[in-house]
Amino acid sequence: MSEAGAPVGGLLVLVDPVARRLDGESVRIAKDVLSAGAAAKICLPDSQEEFARALARRGHRQPVIVGDDRALVRAVALLHRERGLGESALALVPVGPVGSLALARSLGVPESAVAAARAVLDGSVRVCDLLVDDSDGVVLGELRIPPLRGPERGVPRPAGPSVWSAYRSLVRTLVRPVAAAGGAGGGHHRLRVEADGVVLADVDQPVADVSVRTRGDGEPAEVSVRTGGGFGGSTVTARAKTVTVSGADFRYRADGAMTGPVRRRTWTLRPGAWTLTLPR
Repeated sequence: MSEAGAPVGGLLVLVDPVARRLDGESVRIAKDVLSAGAAAKICLPDSQEEFARALARRGHRQPVIVGDDRALVRAVALLHRERGLGESALALVPVGPVGSLALARSLGVPESAVAAARAVLDGSVRVCDLLVDDSDGVVLGELRIPPLRGPERGVPRPAGPSVWSAYRSLVRTLVRPVAAAGGAGGGHHRLRVEADGVVLADVDQPVADVSVRTRGDGEPAEVSVRTGGGFGGSTVTARAKTVTVSGADFRYRADGAMTGPVRRRTWTLRPGAWTLTLPR
């Protein structure tokens, strides 16, 4: 980490609309702490469009996002698309349900609004890696293609219990071991996964799930592919700067947000692409 001197133009405090609705008290505390310690322009956008316009007009102010993981990812994506990620460090004051702040915790952002706001004022800067896909989407932490489930495969949910549904459930229970033994259960993807051009899995073998995680130190990303089914499954791992997945339609979860379906996507590692202010 490097020292984070006071921003020349002060702070641009962008309060995500969802954070304002869910936890107004934490938002108020964050605004009070930041305004007491630095010249701060407070923006309260009512929509994502207003959020984007306010960020684009930041001038020389350091952006401080008050909100959850999605608000941070949105800000990084907007700055990436306007090639503004290298201008100044971002900061986050996490406000939202616990389940919406997993990325913030993994990055080292304090969970308390007071502690996070104080870190904005006297913390230090951490250089962070970024995954950028071929549609200009970004991944700050983890990308995952999760296992398929019944509803995701288009299987309708039964309206309620019946003799026929009980019968179908019994049949599925009886035949499941046979399908698993064959290693080609209907719940698996048929995908080709390449890491820096090396094939980790191909469409002729079932893929249970795929994960790609940035390390945050400029090193290649960690890639994990779980193949097979039942007791015949195995996991292949690799380090790579470029990951390509192709095949049948698939959805993927980037920093907790589900995207897709797509048939092909390539993610490229951008080492040190953005910076985040964290406690010393």
